[in-house]
Amino acid sequence: MQLSIGVTGHRDLVEQEWPALERRVQAFFDELEKHFPDLELELLSALAEGADRLVASVALERGIPIIAVLPMQQSEYESDFEAAESLEEFRLMLGRAQQVIELPNMAGKVQMDRDSQYAQLGVFISNHCQVLLALWDGRLSDALGGTAHVVLYHTTGLMEGYQGDLSPARLLADNENDLVFHIVCSRDRPDGRPIGGLSPLESAWFSSRENGKRTVDMPEAYRLQLQRMERFTRDWKDKQSIVRNRSSSLLNGKPDLPLPTGAEQTNHLFRAADGLAIHYQQRVNSSLRAIHLLAVMMGLVFLVYSEFDGPGYMVLTFLGLFFGGVAIHIIGGSREWHRKYLDYRALAEGLRVQFYWNLSGVVDTGSAGFAYDNFLQTQDVDLGWIRHVMRQASMSRARGQSPDPGWVPWVIAEWIGGPGKGRGQLSYYSRKQVHNTSRFRRTQMLGNLCLWAGITIAILLYLLGNEGDEEQRRILLVLMGVLPLVAGIWDAYAHKKAEKELIKQYGFMSRVFGKARKLLDESGDLQFQRQVLKALGQAALDEGAEWLLMHRERPLEHGRL
Repeated sequence: MQLSIGVTGHRDLVEQEWPALERRVQAFFDELEKHFPDLELELLSALAEGADRLVASVALERGIPIIAVLPMQQSEYESDFEAAESLEEFRLMLGRAQQVIELPNMAGKVQMDRDSQYAQLGVFISNHCQVLLALWDGRLSDALGGTAHVVLYHTTGLMEGYQGDLSPARLLADNENDLVFHIVCSRDRPDGRPIGGLSPLESAWFSSRENGKRTVDMPEAYRLQLQRMERFTRDWKDKQSIVRNRSSSLLNGKPDLPLPTGAEQTNHLFRAADGLAIHYQQRVNSSLRAIHLLAVMMGLVFLVYSEFDGPGYMVLTFLGLFFGGVAIHIIGGSREWHRKYLDYRALAEGLRVQFYWNLSGVVDTGSAGFAYDNFLQTQDVDLGWIRHVMRQASMSRARGQSPDPGWVPWVIAEWIGGPGKGRGQLSYYSRKQVHNTSRFRRTQMLGNLCLWAGITIAILLYLLGNEGDEEQRRILLVLMGVLPLVAGIWDAYAHKKAEKELIKQYGFMSRVFGKARKLLDESGDLQFQRQVLKALGQAALDEGAEWLLMHRERPLEHGRL
């Protein structure tokens, strides 16, 4: 995985400050590489004169790959560089870039508007980086797409004069993608000193949180996001064989059509997230079963010891079972099995939607925004790393190029499928609803059986009074205690697994996919089919967020059990 650094800054830097600014950029890269060694740095830059090229030259010296994002076609963009030396430098740097992205004309504009294109450039870089590096004098400006506008957009999601996503959900959502590292610089003009209160060459981190408070160190919430991206990368490296063996490619059986740019990368990320989610799900389920089984055994040992005056080693057995459960709980907590299972599954399902949307042409190919910006945006900020991973897949998607319409029927067959045992999510949700309903009824029946068996034994003991064999009475007393205990622990296990809630969720999604399939079968209009697929993807993203929130509220708590 890469840690993407976006660059914005002034073109007219003061020549005397250039060496010191280079050293400050070097120190910034040093800090990131020190704290996140498993994340490869990459730079998003337009390679404009001034700040962009200063940062790019430092990055190239360090071997940091550059993604060159051009606001327009290269031939048109080059007219910005009047001096022959500047144009030559641009072409040399562009030739060393790992990838070149040319942004199309703004949606709805036949004639190119340079200011709008630069605004779109700033939006693209802001939406596809984890950290925005700003070489900025700190002054606000009315220049559309200028440094001040890009910084303001990054921290607020708004840019005056730019027609972006102004939906109420976007305006009020908690933005996790707003981290800025600000290096203060002067400008080569008569009034070029930084805004009052800032000195040239000082630096600080800030975001929209805590009223834009400036700090020397990266804020902890954002550090946690990047650490979780890093842990995902480390797990992926350490468990490559698990990923290969436990995950399936979304491209199996693909038709002989040109594959849209970025689909392979999204599929690659999906396989990693899916395989790791399956691995940690098995760890969580095994530990869940083990701890509940240990709880039953503890209750049985205690009842046998108290009723039969058992030997002293039974106390040690009781303590051994207890601390065995504690050990499982500590190991699972320290290795984050539960958190990783939930996060990786949510990531995999988000990437699944991203993959099928990309293939079917649902995403606006001319948009500079991040198409999945509402996914998990209302959840905790520490889930922002999931959206960061999806940003990397989004960045590799070609702009201004619609995929072949022949992908749409394939997406319908593979993503939705049909009922029964076939492929697709419709079949999956239908099967899971039936399976979970059967298991929940079985759990309820066995739980009730154990509970009423215990109550029946209690009534029997009352009716027998002091009659009967003493040993038999003790056995019945043990059973009277154990059977309701088993019923209670079984119910606790079902609650932890959220079986009842999952039945409703699977049923709802089965109906959603079924309705989508019906609408798609009844219409051959391509645009309508894409609208249905878009609505379906949004429903799947919402369901993934609800599933994640539901299971996060049910962590395994050994002490309470």
